[in-house]
Amino acid sequence: MSTCLVIDEMHPSLPAMLESIGVAMDYRPMLTAAEVPAALAARPYEGLVVRSKLRVTAELLAHGPELRYVARAGAGTDNIDTAAMATAGVILLNAPEGNRDAVGEFAVGLLLALLRNIARADYEVRQGVWQREANRGTEIGGKTIGLLGYGHMGRAFAQRLRAFGCTVLAHDSDPAVTTDGHATLVPLAELQARADVLSLHIPYSAANHHFVNEALLAGFEKPIWVMNTARGEVVDQGALVHALQAGTVRGAALDVLDNEKLQTLSPAQQATFDFLKTAPNVVFTPHVGGWSFESYARINEVLVEKIRAFRAGALGANAGS
Repeated sequence: MSTCLVIDEMHPSLPAMLESIGVAMDYRPMLTAAEVPAALAARPYEGLVVRSKLRVTAELLAHGPELRYVARAGAGTDNIDTAAMATAGVILLNAPEGNRDAVGEFAVGLLLALLRNIARADYEVRQGVWQREANRGTEIGGKTIGLLGYGHMGRAFAQRLRAFGCTVLAHDSDPAVTTDGHATLVPLAELQARADVLSLHIPYSAANHHFVNEALLAGFEKPIWVMNTARGEVVDQGALVHALQAGTVRGAALDVLDNEKLQTLSPAQQATFDFLKTAPNVVFTPHVGGWSFESYARINEVLVEKIRAFRAGALGANAGS
């Protein structure tokens, strides 16, 4: 029986599921990032299961010469050096199918909270303030929702938007992406010309760093609402603040930030956060879009099936996509 090292907390269903496919689990979620290399070198692990505790680099992989796969318990792979993985001959498995439904539902909730002033109204009532007219909201029906990125998460959101009577447009830089009937794929310029809402569903990469910047926001032909359930680093938060101040962005719903360790903000990050946290048209949540009780278990199901298929020789180099 092969063995995999699990260094982050996982749903308790994982040991039995792995055992059912002939994989033993060495469950060590209390390891610090600094302790992982030595742990990896101590035994001939075939697999490594991670969330976001550490970066998987060439240096780390060198400590596990028997590794055949790294399984990322979630969708994002920005903490994985994919080039180093390819060089080492280690395959990457991830589980966007495991939390796409959670993200799709959550994005609907964020959109409603943003357009209907739900978070602000809740706060005011708790303070004894009852303002109906000031919290008059805007309906989703009839709006054009623009999705930047049309992978698992964008598709899940688009599917749920169909019930609202809105138009859903999507732009994806990958020419291989096709429509599924829930959104119309359009060039970026058309999305900018027509969208009332911009919702972000692109992964973080060097190419996507600050993809949403001053120039991109200035290219929209009408004031928009902005939603981000992807990665904070894809948005230039300074540019977002300027657009909110100018009124070219009507409001923002942010499940992610460029630095989510709020005690370590740089002066520039602190300045933008100070503005955003006092803005009445900004809604925050703490990176919980894909974090539901159901997705916590479902991610295990997806990963274990991909590990089984890989070990059976049924998955190739693009197993994680």
